[in-house]
Amino acid sequence: MQKHLLNKRNKIIGHVLFWMASIVFLCFIFFIYSRSIDIRTIAKSITINAGFAVGVYFNLYILIPRFLIRKQYIYYIFWLVVLISVSSLFIQFIIIYLLRAILDVSEELHSISSETHSAFFFATLFYVSITTFLKLFKDWLSLQDINYQLAKTEKQKLEAELKSLKGQLNPHFLFNSLNNIYSLSLMQSEKVPDLILRLSDLMRHIIYESRDNFISLNKEIEFVDNFIALQKIRTADDTVIEYKKPEFIPTAKIAPLLFEPFIDNAFKHGLPGTENDFIKISFEINNDILIFRLENNYSDAENHDKKNSGIGIYNVKQRLKHLYGKDDYQLLISRENALYSVQLKLKLKYNDN
Repeated sequence: MQKHLLNKRNKIIGHVLFWMASIVFLCFIFFIYSRSIDIRTIAKSITINAGFAVGVYFNLYILIPRFLIRKQYIYYIFWLVVLISVSSLFIQFIIIYLLRAILDVSEELHSISSETHSAFFFATLFYVSITTFLKLFKDWLSLQDINYQLAKTEKQKLEAELKSLKGQLNPHFLFNSLNNIYSLSLMQSEKVPDLILRLSDLMRHIIYESRDNFISLNKEIEFVDNFIALQKIRTADDTVIEYKKPEFIPTAKIAPLLFEPFIDNAFKHGLPGTENDFIKISFEINNDILIFRLENNYSDAENHDKKNSGIGIYNVKQRLKHLYGKDDYQLLISRENALYSVQLKLKLKYNDN
């Protein structure tokens, strides 16, 4: 509220200073012309500026909002010409019939002439043009400030969503991974050192490497490698898990942690414990398009928290919407006949823009 009042006060002060400067300027012009300045010269300058003000404020607060902003340009030009003509006539009428009677101003001006009207017309047009430009420029600056604030808010929102997505890798997953690694260590399994290293790489990626909106595609696929390896620890030996990726990965960039929610849901809510349990995950690159596919079986009878399982996928959808253009990605999710499938197509980026 105080800020609004302060802006309003500054606006009024700015307008007053503008017209005072204009009055002084006209007095200076009259002084150059007549080599004298008196009360009549000042009154004439104030009168002329009053006529300018009629045209300026009528244009700013009526014509621009009603016609120019709405892109009704023909109506705007028509009424602007009418306004400037009326303002010019108003100036001449005041000078000829009122000021001359009161202060004996403009003895040489006995009637309204076309030459005088033209002079006041173009002078009023100049003032109206200048103030219109200043208003439109101010509105443009305000719009840029609003866009900046929206972009800043959007960035903060994206960062919050990314943090929320990272939170999907909750302590429960880490606890299970460590517990499974510990069980393997008791069995003196040769897999333990590799799994510990993978867990370390996975945490480093989450905490440090995925801070930016776009990161190396190679790093993200390495993260998927580690994530799948750690998830496989808790799956049954007869579960079919297929994972394919390209032999050559280009030096492109991608938004981080886009695939983890789908893979996590496949291991967490798929694999109902039948003899035919499977998860199929693949990456394919075709003409700078990355294609991620996932399929797994599930059981409708299985009771799981659908609300929580959907948070990560919702975040992925939001981040895709904000970070990629409408034509730069395609996400298809299907859930039918006990088969859950995901296909995500992404246009690879070779810079951060």
